[in-house]
Amino acid sequence: MLPSIPVLHDYGLSPEHGFLPDSLPLSRLPDPYYNDWEAIVTNLPALILSRRLRSVVDHLPVLGTTGLEHEVEWQRAYSILCFIAHGYIWSGDSPEERLPPCITVPLLNIAEHLDVPPVATYAAVCLWNFKPIFRNEHIDNLENLATLNTFTGSIDESWFYLVSVAIEARGAPILELMLQAMSAVRDNDYETVAAHLRTFAERLTDLTNILQRMHEGCHPTVFYHRIRPFLAGSKNMSEAGLPNGVNYDSGTNVTDYRQYSGGSNAQSSLIQFFDIVLGIDHRATGDTKTDDSSRKNSFIQDMRHYMPGQHARFLEDVSSVSNIKKFVYDNRDKTQLCLAYDACLAMLSAFRDKHIAIVTRYVITPSRELRNRSRTRSPEAGRQKLNLAVASAKANNTQKGTGGTALIPFLKQARDETGEPAVHEWTKSFMKQPLKSEKYHDFAPITDGEGSAPTADLGLQGLAGSWTMEDEFGGLCSY
Repeated sequence: MLPSIPVLHDYGLSPEHGFLPDSLPLSRLPDPYYNDWEAIVTNLPALILSRRLRSVVDHLPVLGTTGLEHEVEWQRAYSILCFIAHGYIWSGDSPEERLPPCITVPLLNIAEHLDVPPVATYAAVCLWNFKPIFRNEHIDNLENLATLNTFTGSIDESWFYLVSVAIEARGAPILELMLQAMSAVRDNDYETVAAHLRTFAERLTDLTNILQRMHEGCHPTVFYHRIRPFLAGSKNMSEAGLPNGVNYDSGTNVTDYRQYSGGSNAQSSLIQFFDIVLGIDHRATGDTKTDDSSRKNSFIQDMRHYMPGQHARFLEDVSSVSNIKKFVYDNRDKTQLCLAYDACLAMLSAFRDKHIAIVTRYVITPSRELRNRSRTRSPEAGRQKLNLAVASAKANNTQKGTGGTALIPFLKQARDETGEPAVHEWTKSFMKQPLKSEKYHDFAPITDGEGSAPTADLGLQGLAGSWTMEDEFGGLCSY
């Protein structure tokens, strides 16, 4: 007997909001017991700027979680503590490798309750960190969104998060749409499947249009130097000052060093849902094999550990009933069905093409500019804060790190894998054509000085889950 098609409400999801919470995130915890947390996160940009955050946090009491009742309160508490924790780690001249018990104890309890890791995930900074400006307007409109928490207080940082929120909101109806399509496959109703695939392709175009609005409110220099360092994880961060990761001190005199990847849009369950329903397989970066071991070891698969538990379980259950790709292949004589399926692949590939262009502008170009400037400075001028951006400029091209996913090769491979299931050869050929921005960006080429593709692979975990000190590999959000 075939397993049932998943029902959204069984996983805390809805046709209206998708992976965003059905109830809007709280702007403040209702229990006055947590006023100290709220006071810190409200003034977080000022405390970071004045370099007083660590001293203020060090004087906090260790608060319990008994005052958290509804799920939105747990989510608010998690987001607050993740912002405070990353601010505490990255706000000084060098990173702080120890989180004090006043953060660690409640954060570990809350993360366990929500089934997420105790680090600033995509859920903490995007899914549970927004509010509508007007409640009677839809949240898929960027002009109707605001953030609840930021590290810098800048419009750039808010916009960076809100682009993802708008994509999640605009893409939410696709969940129910494609679950219905999978149900229609079981009824051998190819007309309904084709119609739903056409709607899916149109909605993907909307998502690409939202993504390419990133430049309207977030400047690459501000993102790279001011925002990105706070979103870094603790995994493979030796060069940035965390050789052992972060010690989650619970006050028991037991050293508990942990290493987590930073927040990443690869932790978006929405984008992974698209891949699953279309039957797109992603392999470990650089791997051409198609066996199960390569899939299990892929960066995309690893990012499921950073999703809220219910979201990850939903993706797993959808994978067990995904049937559209096989249905299309079994009905290649149905022209409209095949065209609709290939259109979805083409639109998702175009989405990933746009993302490659954004990563070039927001990570690769600023990184190279920083390294070029650092080479002209005296040693004295180079004595500055140690964080991800600074460490990137000091990287040695010949030094190889402990691993990690190479960003540009990863993104291009994910884009190419998107086109592999296409039914028609002309569709595959079309999607293999290189995007112009792969060779020439608005400001600088992606290739190195001699025109060859970058080959270094110095792994540093951060905003994209992993990046390198060379920043050719990793950074930004890996869709």
